[in-house]
Amino acid sequence: MRYLRLYAYFLRFSFSRAMEFRIDFFFRIVMDVVWNAMYLTFFSVIFMHTEMLGGWNYDQILVFTGTLFVADAIQMTVFSNNMWWLPIFVNKGDLDYYLVRPVSTLFMLSLRDFAANSFLNLLIAIGILTWAIGRYPEPIGGGTVALFLFLVLVGAFLNYAIGMLFLSTVFWTHNADGAKQFYWTMGGTASRPHRIYRGLARRILTTILPFSLVASYPVDSLFSGEPVATMAYMLLVATVVFAALLFVWRCGLRVYASASS
Repeated sequence: MRYLRLYAYFLRFSFSRAMEFRIDFFFRIVMDVVWNAMYLTFFSVIFMHTEMLGGWNYDQILVFTGTLFVADAIQMTVFSNNMWWLPIFVNKGDLDYYLVRPVSTLFMLSLRDFAANSFLNLLIAIGILTWAIGRYPEPIGGGTVALFLFLVLVGAFLNYAIGMLFLSTVFWTHNADGAKQFYWTMGGTASRPHRIYRGLARRILTTILPFSLVASYPVDSLFSGEPVATMAYMLLVATVVFAALLFVWRCGLRVYASASS
């Protein structure tokens, strides 16, 4: 309950601050709407030349695209601002202020800044996903949809954990530009159905660098006929990645040179 109350304060502060910069608030909305339109157009053009992509038809790709929008909006709304500040805090010694707080440092640095100016885009993304599922021509059971929505949240958490794992290397490298660039570049693979990859590339993107689990696997749970197996695998991978993040984070705090060093 203490953490929930603390997060409620984060939300209240973030929304009040966002209202002070209204131009940025509306610019962020326009930027994400254009990004959504670009991806919808991209897949529409592809399906002018083929009937299937990675084993999915156009209606299934629309569900995948809506899922991708939601996963990206969660990342941008909840985690991205905090991840951007982490290398700066480490290099300037500002991490000291969070180490002395009577709460988890990882919790504070991961969730303190809620991007209220992206929250409306999250609602738009949810609307697009709802529309895509609603227009799907075949019936989908309520239980399957509930499991799918749960896996969307697991995928969003996994995306955060992968990103923080890469950024935590700043404790040793003191420059996270390379890690951030690699993360964003590899994160682009999540915007394609995982079945378009073959052989070693698919194994890497579903195990070592499990970006394909962010959006593609939750959608696969709707159409593959094996939703429970998909859930078990995603939970296993998310647990392993988060455990690796906790280990690297603790090791990083041990070598952290504070502002007083």
